[in-house]
Amino acid sequence: MAKEKNKSKRWFTLDNAAMIYPAAMSRRWNATYRVSATLNERIDPKILQKALQSTVNRFPTFALKLKSGLFWHYLEHIDGAPAVEPDVANPCVYFRLKEGDGFMFRVRYHENRIAIEVFHVLADGSGGMSFLKTLVAEYIRIKHGVKIPRDHDIKDCNEKATDEEIEDSFDRYARKETLSRSESGAYHLTGTPAEFNYLNITTGIVPSDKLYQTAKKYGASVTEFLVSALIMSIYEIQKGEISKRKRKQRVKVCVPVNLRQFYPSKTVRNFSSFINIGINPAFGEYTFEETLKRIQHLIGLDASEKMINARMSKNVSDENNPVLRAIPLFIKNTTLKLMFWLNGDRLSSTTLTNLGVVKLPDEMSKYVDRFDFILGPMLYNPVTCACGSYNNKLVITFSRTIKETDVERNFFTFLVKLGVPVIVESNRRYD
Repeated sequence: MAKEKNKSKRWFTLDNAAMIYPAAMSRRWNATYRVSATLNERIDPKILQKALQSTVNRFPTFALKLKSGLFWHYLEHIDGAPAVEPDVANPCVYFRLKEGDGFMFRVRYHENRIAIEVFHVLADGSGGMSFLKTLVAEYIRIKHGVKIPRDHDIKDCNEKATDEEIEDSFDRYARKETLSRSESGAYHLTGTPAEFNYLNITTGIVPSDKLYQTAKKYGASVTEFLVSALIMSIYEIQKGEISKRKRKQRVKVCVPVNLRQFYPSKTVRNFSSFINIGINPAFGEYTFEETLKRIQHLIGLDASEKMINARMSKNVSDENNPVLRAIPLFIKNTTLKLMFWLNGDRLSSTTLTNLGVVKLPDEMSKYVDRFDFILGPMLYNPVTCACGSYNNKLVITFSRTIKETDVERNFFTFLVKLGVPVIVESNRRYD
């Protein structure tokens, strides 16, 4: 809950998921993501700036800057809103948090597109999508005078944020029983490093209904199908490794899990967990069908409410440990950075996050053509994948910090072989 630091400033504690990011970030990396909406008309930046101001007023947990205290990092309110910027070919670049006003999100526009890029300290993908949908709704309202219905995702900017929207839901829903985070490491892709601070993007657009029908033939959900296809895409690369040790390492995909599906949380901050699932090539060869069956069982087990809560509760328990709380921040940062290395990217080969189906009211949907979701670079894994569906378009985006395109080529080729058409876009620069 928000607390008053003085009469003019408000401050927030970091939610449980956000606490790791300030310690793990470096002068060259912080965890970012991007969600964007493409409209059927050219964006007016002056109207977008007006819409942003009212949206920021409605989302106080976005108008924050990161500060360092004696024992913990904390978030302090910033007046106003960042200036909207023309978009660039290179998304999700590093946030220089000590420059400017210290905003940890940016808003960009290009032709028909509105995009927000967010440092994960502020919110997860669901919170970011709620902010974007509200921003687009405000833009359409101001420009066209359209009255757009508001709901739990599209906020009414004439209202103030509720305590439930700004709470740390991890602390609210954690229980006493916990589960160890310990698990084995995973195979990691390698390649030729791309230009520093340049993120290679490859996007595949597929018909949502066609992919759903294909997944259904295998008795799987879309997420289960995509995770399995991604595992096989990496597995094909792994089989070409010279090192026998690398050929036997586990191929695992990190799959974020939105905890709002289990609990009646209304928070727009972070409230998601994750599971690392995959195959162990040391046991022998895997087919796609075998992999898919395994992934279905693992998701059913590891992504259940009880298992997820036990892992979440472990993090909350550690946060509330009186010994850890009493350690000065400069020492605590070293401990948290080690924890991030032990329990972060090292445990997976890549990430696939699915925002699911984006829904809009009819009054708004006629202005919006598509949504995109991009994960920024990871600290150790060079390739990540994000997707979301809207208006029968499933947009699947790969982000790379290496030049090689093997993963997405294997992935989209696999879909095409199964009869799923793919339209490919890229920001790749050719020398």
